Amino acid sequence: MKLNQLRDQEGATKNRKRVGRGIGSGMGKTAGRGVKGQKARSGVAINGFEGGQMPVYRRLPKRGFNNIFAKSFNEVSVGRIQAAIDAGKLDAAKPVDGAALKAAGIIRREKDGIRLLSDGELKAKVTFDIAGASKAAIEKVNKAGGVVNLRDSAE
Repeated sequence: MKLNQLRDQEGATKNRKRVGRGIGSGMGKTAGRGVKGQKARSGVAINGFEGGQMPVYRRLPKRGFNNIFAKSFNEVSVGRIQAAIDAGKLDAAKPVDGAALKAAGIIRREKDGIRLLSDGELKAKVTFDIAGASKAAIEKVNKAGGVVNLRDSAE
């Protein structure tokens, strides 16, 4: 196999449609745009225009807002941590933080921090170094003999 012999698989690519190239092509004259008018011309941008009727984005009420300063946390349950310890993916002797959870494959990427939730049971004595935790999760960790160190004041 040589570089000049490389080809796409048969049927992998289609030729682009050449519009406006004569009536024999089936896409001549108006090139599939119908007849005259604004939409037959180039440079048309009429998204949301409803022919003078009040557009739907103005008819409907606006509610709420999007907080650009809101933090996005990875939510991890106590039961998920225990399952990872049982599977040997997490070391209970070392502190559990974002890097350890990522290495164990529990989270895919660290966002603005880890938030511990109380779903499930914890038997191992674990030290957490995380951004936030629910009260019930902190109680479960303390009951198992572990400690929760909160980095941020994000409760």
